[in-house]
Amino acid sequence: MFIQTESTPNPATLKFLPGQTVLEMGTADFPTSDGAEKSPLAERIFKVPGVSGVFFGNDFVTVTKAEAIEWDHIKPAILGAIMEHYQSGQPVMLGEAQTASGHADHSGEDSEIVGQIKELLDTRVRPAVAQDGGDITFHGFDRGVVYLHMQGACAGCPSSTITLKMGIENLLRHYIPEVTEVRPVGL
Repeated sequence: MFIQTESTPNPATLKFLPGQTVLEMGTADFPTSDGAEKSPLAERIFKVPGVSGVFFGNDFVTVTKAEAIEWDHIKPAILGAIMEHYQSGQPVMLGEAQTASGHADHSGEDSEIVGQIKELLDTRVRPAVAQDGGDITFHGFDRGVVYLHMQGACAGCPSSTITLKMGIENLLRHYIPEVTEVRPVGL
């Protein structure tokens, strides 16, 4: 098994490509080791000292490290953990563990606008963000302001504010006149 690695715009995060499907559908975000018991793979990666976050996409695993740790010191152990997992035959996610389509539900008078926002995020934004090892999902819409949740490499990325304001906000405002601003939300 050959696992490729790619840097991301976030220097604290690396993208690992195991050459096979990680998740069939959706994403799974483990911003801390809490909840990692839902995933044998996440649990295994969190056992590597210095790992602070794990995120799964369709064909990649994104790992975030603690600031004081150097990639050279933990990258081999992470590669080993991913390889061991795939050789073990265990699933990435256990039983009923839910992977997220990501978007928060929204009903009410703005539901048509929210549908357009989600459509643009799914077709234009999320594929590009996945290239960088992350995901951006809809969290809410209130009086012209779109609230988005950033995951994986996007969470804590120095360039995420620019991506939100210059990229996503401009895109949404162009196609949906009711959108006036885009803001990030924490968990």
